[in-house]
Amino acid sequence: MATRDPGRQETGGARAQRADARTNRIRILEAADEVFGKGGESASTEEVARLAAVGIATVFRHFPTKTALLEAVLARRFQRLHEEAEASIASADPATAFFDFFRHLVLDAPAKIAITEALLDAGGGENEDDEVTRASQRLRASVGTLLQRAQRVGSVRSDTALPEVYALLVGASRAAAHVRLDTQARDRMLAIVFDGLTVQRSGTARR
Repeated sequence: MATRDPGRQETGGARAQRADARTNRIRILEAADEVFGKGGESASTEEVARLAAVGIATVFRHFPTKTALLEAVLARRFQRLHEEAEASIASADPATAFFDFFRHLVLDAPAKIAITEALLDAGGGENEDDEVTRASQRLRASVGTLLQRAQRVGSVRSDTALPEVYALLVGASRAAAHVRLDTQARDRMLAIVFDGLTVQRSGTARR
C-alpha cells in the first residue's frame, strides 16, 4: 500500500494557493482598470470586487488601500503602453509608427486620466520615485525613440524635441478626455497637430 508524502502534498497545495492568488490579483487589476477607467474618483473598490467576482477582503489582501490599488492599475497601464511603444520601434516605417502611436495614446487617454484623477483624489500620486512614475518615464523614453526615428528618415521636423512633442500629446489627450470631442473633431485636431510636426515638401502636409 502506497504511503502519502505529507511534505509533497503541502507543497502542491501551496503552489495551488499561489496560483490562485496570482489569478485573483490579475482579475482585480483588470476589473479596477475598467471600473476606475470609466468611473474615475466616483468608482469604488466594492465595484471592483463585484466585477472581479471576489470578496472585498480579497481585494484588500492584495491591495491594502484604494491608493495602492490605483497605483498598481496606473503603473500596469503605463507599462503596457511602454511595451506597445517598444514593439512599434521595430517598425520598418518610422513615420507611421510615430504618428500611429501618438494617436493610440490620445485614444487611450480618457481612461488613463480618469484613473489618474481617482488616484489623486485618494491621496496618491505625490511620490516621485514610485512605480507609476518609473513606468511613465519608461513610456516617455520610448516615445522619444519613436520621435527620433521619424526625424532620422526626414518625416518629422528636426527642430522639435521630446518636451514640446510630449506637451502636444498631453494637450491633445486632455482635450479628447475632457472636451468630449466627437470622432470627427478629434481626428481633425490630430490632423492639425500632425501637419505641424510633419516636414513639409512642395507645399504638401500630412493628412
